[in-house]
Amino acid sequence: MKNASVLLIFFLFIFTNCSTQTPSASNKPKGTEISKIGDYVADMEYEKYSVATFAGGCFWCTEASFERINGVVDVISGYSGGTQSYPTYKEVAYGKTSHAESIHIFFDPEIITYNTLLEVFFTAHDPTTLNRQGPDVGPHYRSAIFYHDAKQQQAAEKTIARLNDSGHFSDPIVTQVVSYQEFWVAEAYHQDYYEHNPGNPYIANVSRPKVEKVKKVFANLLKEKYQKTTK
Repeated sequence: MKNASVLLIFFLFIFTNCSTQTPSASNKPKGTEISKIGDYVADMEYEKYSVATFAGGCFWCTEASFERINGVVDVISGYSGGTQSYPTYKEVAYGKTSHAESIHIFFDPEIITYNTLLEVFFTAHDPTTLNRQGPDVGPHYRSAIFYHDAKQQQAAEKTIARLNDSGHFSDPIVTQVVSYQEFWVAEAYHQDYYEHNPGNPYIANVSRPKVEKVKKVFANLLKEKYQKTTK
């Protein structure tokens, strides 16, 4: 009987230890729309594409700007750069997390390069204003590049150095260049917000001028469906 008790305790210990070391497939809180990027695109055939993750102020603006560039397969709005799991828009907007509004880009490297995406990034927002983009103020609106490997890190740092040396901007670039950790997909209503809400005052007065600037500067890189509307 004693031996049986010892064996039972042993197996209970093993079971408990494995449970603590190997969590369930998802600890996603009930009722939240937020997803990890890997879960969000699990059923999409994106394996052959490269990825880039940027933060440049309101993701409504940056998402729409990159969506118009040829070679960009998909742009997803969300949160990155912080430590909190499953952050909500309200938590990020009220500064309750260390995340920034960000975009996760899937792109075809045979059509467009990461270096070109960096050029679009530095055109689509003002990288010289610390924790601010126009009327949007706070660390969650900071400028950041979340590199996925050493090549992306080097490309980002070289681009920043070149732009600073050239005097392209009147003030120094304050963009953070930090290692990518995780990307949390924002609530459904944020996805393609620019397209679905053209009459929104913020879209009309803040987002549209930024998108039109990108379209003008990169007119030769636009997807065909956007070329006719270039100003």
